[in-house]
Amino acid sequence: MTQIATSATTGANQMPNPYSADLLGRRTPWLVLGGAIVVGFIAVWLVSAADSAAGFNIVGAVLLSAVLYTVAIYITSFLVEGRRKATDRLITALVGGSFVLALLPLISLLFTVIVNGSARFDLEFFTYSMRNIVGEGGGIVHALVGTVLMTVAATVISVPIGLMTSIYLVEYGRGPLARSITFLVDVMTGIPSIVAGLFAYSVFALIFGPGIKLGIAGAIALSVIMIPIVVRSSEDMLKLVPNELREAAYALGVPKWLTIMKVVLPTSIAGIMTGVTLAIARVLGETAPLLVAAGFTNNLNYSLVEGRMQSLPVLVYNQYVSQGSIPQAYIDRAWAGALTLILIVMALNLIARLIAKYFAPKTGR
Repeated sequence: MTQIATSATTGANQMPNPYSADLLGRRTPWLVLGGAIVVGFIAVWLVSAADSAAGFNIVGAVLLSAVLYTVAIYITSFLVEGRRKATDRLITALVGGSFVLALLPLISLLFTVIVNGSARFDLEFFTYSMRNIVGEGGGIVHALVGTVLMTVAATVISVPIGLMTSIYLVEYGRGPLARSITFLVDVMTGIPSIVAGLFAYSVFALIFGPGIKLGIAGAIALSVIMIPIVVRSSEDMLKLVPNELREAAYALGVPKWLTIMKVVLPTSIAGIMTGVTLAIARVLGETAPLLVAAGFTNNLNYSLVEGRMQSLPVLVYNQYVSQGSIPQAYIDRAWAGALTLILIVMALNLIARLIAKYFAPKTGR
């Protein structure tokens, strides 16, 4: 009896072996994926090391790793699990490979910008302007200041107009006027960005004369792009507020305007703030409207209503197309500015996600 109990205890303590049931273990696909990535990256690195003129090809490494994983997981599953399960894993790997293939341009872009932009990503780059700089050195502080001032001004202009427009469309708008506003918002969403810059420049040229370039003109050009985005995102968020909340407030005798202020807007504030943040990220990289309306300068300018104002996208453009006596210095500044712009946009998108997560209304008790 003791021997039987010992055997039962020993059998109960043994870990089940997934391969005894003709199934791969949970970690096996991940181990196969890790091995494929290691082999793929080492193979591409050896090829790039043999050819000193060519750098490391991140796209080739990722693509080769995906192909190796697809082949390896199919063979491994076919040998252990049989044809049916191997076919299922093959289709899953192909779907995942299609996703990786769609990401390859983004991976290549990020890798290229990081590698080329890290050469000038230093303290001087963020504390100096380009005034009196004709070769190496200099920085982007004047462009950062201009970008922040024009983007903040565009946000101050766009958010109240866009939010009030969306409130009208959702809460009050009926009939031809509301349909006309919706149609115009859709049209504004699809206009080229340079048209917004030409519009802002034309307005200020009619007032101050031809050739005028001001930071406030660039802010207005950005606001023309931002307004339809804010309207659309805010309208969608306001439509998600349940009508039962509005009806409950009306039943208590609360006026419509107070219902909107105290019930509708607080309920949808997380989505509205997320839409505003994404709209800011959308206009942050605009080059054409700012080049037309705000111009470019190497000086630090804190005033939106006096003189030209530099922006980060325009600086990147100018550094790349107007290379001076030392072309590599201009190219390095352009890549570093592009890297800075990408990091700012990524930070804004992260902020939008955090806002959506932490400021969303709590539905639980």
